[in-house]
Amino acid sequence: MINLIIMAFWLMLPAYLPNNFAVVFGGGTPLDFGKTFQDGRRIMGDGKTYRGTAAGVAFGVLAGLALNILAPTLSLPIFGSGMGQFPVLLGLSLGAMFGDIVASFFKRRMGLKRGAKLYLVDQLDFVLGAWTLTALLAPVWFWDHFTPKVAIVVIVITPLLHRLTNIIGYRIGAKREPW
Repeated sequence: MINLIIMAFWLMLPAYLPNNFAVVFGGGTPLDFGKTFQDGRRIMGDGKTYRGTAAGVAFGVLAGLALNILAPTLSLPIFGSGMGQFPVLLGLSLGAMFGDIVASFFKRRMGLKRGAKLYLVDQLDFVLGAWTLTALLAPVWFWDHFTPKVAIVVIVITPLLHRLTNIIGYRIGAKREPW
């Protein structure tokens, strides 16, 4: 079971890291340019910015490249090789950011403000985004690595990791709320 948890965590690292780096390096122009949707609410809000999205994706891809270097010494899987690693890493990193962005759009439609809790959606939106985009960009790699057992472990451990990283982010002053 421990090996399965390590494998699931390893495979998700390029998706786990982008939103954290987006918080740290974000700010600037919002993705929605401050515009409102037809319901009169912001499309996504000030928390989703171009700089944060770019930083998140870049750090997720860079982390995946670094993990590929470490993988053989740790007997863990790689995220593809040569140019084949880029669709995998882009799928995981950009997909994670996209999942969070889509969730923000729907949270605004529900009338929820930036930082408001929406259980399970907040913890798993980026997982769904990462899996969807990776399955589209690198389907063979995705289905070979995200077996049903690995997927279940990801769904179980992600909310716990999400809570832990948000508490840390709050305590160091990078987040406004600890959830």
